[in-house]
Amino acid sequence: MTPAQQKLRCAIYTRKSSDEGLEQGFNSLHAQREACEAYISSQTHEGWVLVPTAYDDGGFSGGSMERPALKHLLADVARGLVDTIVVYKVDRLTRSLPDFARIVDVFDKGGASFVSITQAFNTTTSMGRLTLNVLLSFAQFEREVTGERIRDKIAQSKAKGMWMGGNLPLGYDAGDHQLVVNEAEAETVRMIFTRYLALGSVYALQDELEARGVRSKGRVGRTGEAIPGAIFSRGALYHLLQNRHYRGEIKHKDQTFPGLHSPIVPAEVFERAQAMLADNRVNRRERVARSARAALVGLVFDADGAPYTPTFSLGRGGKTYRYYIAAATTSGTPRRLPADAFEDFVLDQVRRMSDRPEIELGDLRDWVRRIDVRPKGVHLVLDADLLFGLDHPELALGDLRARIAPGARAVMDPGRHSVRISLPVRMQFRGGQTWIAGVDSGHALRPPKVDRVLDRARREAHVVLGRLGASPLAPGAPVGVPTAPQNSYLTQLAKLALLAPDIQLEILTGRQPQGLRLKRLFSEDMPLAWDKQRRWVRTSG
Repeated sequence: MTPAQQKLRCAIYTRKSSDEGLEQGFNSLHAQREACEAYISSQTHEGWVLVPTAYDDGGFSGGSMERPALKHLLADVARGLVDTIVVYKVDRLTRSLPDFARIVDVFDKGGASFVSITQAFNTTTSMGRLTLNVLLSFAQFEREVTGERIRDKIAQSKAKGMWMGGNLPLGYDAGDHQLVVNEAEAETVRMIFTRYLALGSVYALQDELEARGVRSKGRVGRTGEAIPGAIFSRGALYHLLQNRHYRGEIKHKDQTFPGLHSPIVPAEVFERAQAMLADNRVNRRERVARSARAALVGLVFDADGAPYTPTFSLGRGGKTYRYYIAAATTSGTPRRLPADAFEDFVLDQVRRMSDRPEIELGDLRDWVRRIDVRPKGVHLVLDADLLFGLDHPELALGDLRARIAPGARAVMDPGRHSVRISLPVRMQFRGGQTWIAGVDSGHALRPPKVDRVLDRARREAHVVLGRLGASPLAPGAPVGVPTAPQNSYLTQLAKLALLAPDIQLEILTGRQPQGLRLKRLFSEDMPLAWDKQRRWVRTSG
């Protein structure tokens, strides 16, 4: 078949970052599509034909893959319905270099090419890929510099006491770069502070407010629809009671500045509430430390939606071993999780994502709304009000995505009250022990523990090779395992001294894969090349 006879199905993708002007009869999306259609028409002699489906994303940033038309396009490419993707400029497709690499990978698997009509690029050639990567690097640089400018402007404006946008706190309306007291809502805020000081418990306060039908502040959605307020969660109440806007102040990160707005709560009442919150936090930690109740009870679920329940068993000497147990399931999720180790893992993740190392185990129930254990992942649903506060959740979500492990995903729920972080990890079991693999290989589900038998054998191996004059620690030592006459044990032992230095360091510090045991090193043929060793060792877990 000649090129002119071969039909290439061409899909046009258009995007505009803001929704400003989209209501016009002829907007930016129309202009992009018209130019792309004209280009496809000019390539008719090459067999190019237009796919009638419109892939248009209006009001979506190029820094995210969460775009409906883009997802539709990638799905059609994966199904083999598109041969060529045509865009007006490369940054219409994405402004993120990592996202671009993922998109091009989908194109490659679907056998599709990519064309920018104003920049004459084609990803079917290696030079086209190189040029596109350079261009996208500059596009990403421009986006990051713009973000830095925005953050600097916000910091300088807040230092002057100005309100710089975000979700409005209950009790205030937006004025000209400052908050204006809404008297009706302000009375609700004062009532919440008063009742908290009387009840002394956020749990009791939440129950009372729910019974009285008190709701959070409503807001207007991106498309202009009115979104009513919701029943206060504990996280939202903690944030409200610590919100320094009510004291007449503006907070930026760890700094506080006098605001241009009027306070709602008297300074004495606000400080009494802070003192009570601090005392309750200490008391709660002490109760949790004394209690045998599992910190995550009622929060952990398997892939079938069934809850994990806490249990324990007694070992030698009366030592208690705690677990989370799931009912019999066919979903492939583990039935048993070691409680201490799993709680430590969740606590470490919450500390990392919130950038709050002072968080303790007793605080997890305030931060964590749900934990879903999957065969190939753990999903943490965290309270967005505590994680981000109420100022600029979009910037905060971007900072969170920069802190989580590679391959993990963070998505805000539609109501913006929680955020789901999907960690691509898996539970592994061997020898009666459980650990996590997939996110940092050093992220064990239990603290690092030196295998004394394995480490002692490693040390003896260096002694054996030293006696035979072949220790790799000696200058100019030959590479290879010398034969120990009539002693196969010494021959096997000597191989341990030839492990790669990084593997030996992991054994020394107890961070080697948990399935790596001396028995395996003796029973299997270990490769001598270090790169092959590393792959061989990783297959142990």
